[in-house]
Amino acid sequence: MSAVLNHFSDRALIAAPQGRDAFIAARILREAGLVAEICNNLPKFLTELALGAGVAVLTDEAIRNADIKGLASWVGSQPPWSDFPFILLTERGGGLERNPTAERQMEALGHLAFLERPFHPTTFISMVKTALRGRRRQYEARARLEALHESEGNARRAETELRGLNETLEARVAERTGEIEAANRQLVAQFEERERVESTLRQMQRLEAVGQLTSGVAHDFNNLLTVVLGNLGFVDKGLTGVADAKLKQRLSHIRLAAERGAKLTSQLLAFSRRQRLEAKPVNLNDALANMRDLLQSALGGSVAISTIFGPGLWYALVDPTQIELIVLNLAINARDAIAVGGSITLETANATVGSPEKPEEPPPGEYVVISVTDTGSGMTEEVLAKAFEPFFTTKEIGKGSGLGLSQVLGFAKQSGGGMRIDTRMREGTSVKVYLPRTIDAAGASTVSVAPIRRHHKGAVILLVDDDSAVREVTASMLRELGYVILEVGSGGAALDLLGGASVDLVMLDFGMPGMNGMEVAKQVHSRFPTLPVLFITGFADQSALGKVDYAGIIKKPFLGDELANKVHAALGSTSLPSNSKRVPLLSLSAGVALVELALSGLSDGEGAEEASHRLRRKS
Repeated sequence: MSAVLNHFSDRALIAAPQGRDAFIAARILREAGLVAEICNNLPKFLTELALGAGVAVLTDEAIRNADIKGLASWVGSQPPWSDFPFILLTERGGGLERNPTAERQMEALGHLAFLERPFHPTTFISMVKTALRGRRRQYEARARLEALHESEGNARRAETELRGLNETLEARVAERTGEIEAANRQLVAQFEERERVESTLRQMQRLEAVGQLTSGVAHDFNNLLTVVLGNLGFVDKGLTGVADAKLKQRLSHIRLAAERGAKLTSQLLAFSRRQRLEAKPVNLNDALANMRDLLQSALGGSVAISTIFGPGLWYALVDPTQIELIVLNLAINARDAIAVGGSITLETANATVGSPEKPEEPPPGEYVVISVTDTGSGMTEEVLAKAFEPFFTTKEIGKGSGLGLSQVLGFAKQSGGGMRIDTRMREGTSVKVYLPRTIDAAGASTVSVAPIRRHHKGAVILLVDDDSAVREVTASMLRELGYVILEVGSGGAALDLLGGASVDLVMLDFGMPGMNGMEVAKQVHSRFPTLPVLFITGFADQSALGKVDYAGIIKKPFLGDELANKVHAALGSTSLPSNSKRVPLLSLSAGVALVELALSGLSDGEGAEEASHRLRRKS
């Protein structure tokens, strides 16, 4: 028999030559969805049996006085896997205990089951289906046996071939050894690649966890800091002329702590790549040249600073407002690593890199590189392995947050680049930031400084913020600048008020319940296309603010003169008639410039952003 089943293999053969038993049995089986074939006599039954079947149904009359030697011979010649099932329909009392011929029938047919008539159709169908299931298992056993025989045949052939190869056994062993060694090398490479990918995944998971945590609390935390810093400013101004130095010192400590809290939130957002960047073509040679005085003043006179500008430098596609902060971060870390009399070298260059070997490295491509190299103590392997982890620092407690390098990495990765660190103990460290190259230099930007402009006093500003404390502080600050402020706590109230009031500028908190700031701005723009809008936000996803110009966003808490500058820039983009609504919406393409300062030294442990704000307050 073949291992392939034919269409006869699942049918039931019925041999009942007398009466209507065959017809009734066949109808019952067919109604149950089974295939039934009636055989009118024993020779016909044997012929059909040889073609194939799953079960045979016989009546006692069909074999009682017939010559069943042919049937017995067929049963006896079955292969080892086969035990064909027969169901014998007997008269009542025709079982083994009362029918002497039943024993002979069982010996001749082997796998024989007795069913007394009259029988219930359900019982009959159940017996036939059970027999067919058993037959199918026999077919499965046949297939396994044939596969085993084939496997044994293959093994014998392989053994024959192996004996034929014994003469070249040494060559075969050497060849196999080489294959194994190659496979082992490939396996080791795969393990190393897997470890690298898993390391990258773990770092990405940590990054995502910090990002989710930061974004979840940044908005509310920055709202709180806005209230604290705003009221501190009012208290500080109210103490003008008061000689209580101790009180002023305590207020200074409170302000410093609040500003450090704002800086920490900003660093976390940068590390987790949740901050919003405005990428533009930037000439990094010009950017570093413009920062030379700032760096020298920030790092102090005990450190020698040199610059090497790469010739033919490509334009980098980055957010120009972040370059100063990134370079300051790296320069401060370098200064802290060197002794008095050491030197720091800032260098720019073009670079083409291949596949990264570490998670922090850039993907393959062309980059503009900023390198900050010091002659300091260098890093151990253990410190280098943790250098980019958030909050990891080798400085004393209170001297650093441990977010400097991770903030730079977050900026580089979000910009499409990466970082590398080359270090040797007692020789120094070189930190390289890879920023993506852009061929299009249109709209190229550099980091520059400009003076603060004066304000448009008397302009009417509609301030929309659902947090009453933040709204009150912001309104008070704007009133001190000479503006007329209309306050509302929701987007719906703002739209209602705009229907009957003349407004020169709308300032919207982005994260509000109901209608958020972007939804309100769209409706304002549809009704008053020339009315400018500024967004105030403690935190918003990069995608949430869409293509809003950077100059159209004021971050909470308000540090330095950002609030005054951006409000003035929005109002100053056109000349304002009294109580007009004719200022273009967000035509604020130029970023807010930094204040030109008389810079002083940077205290130990002070971060780049703290330094930037402190130095600006001296202007």
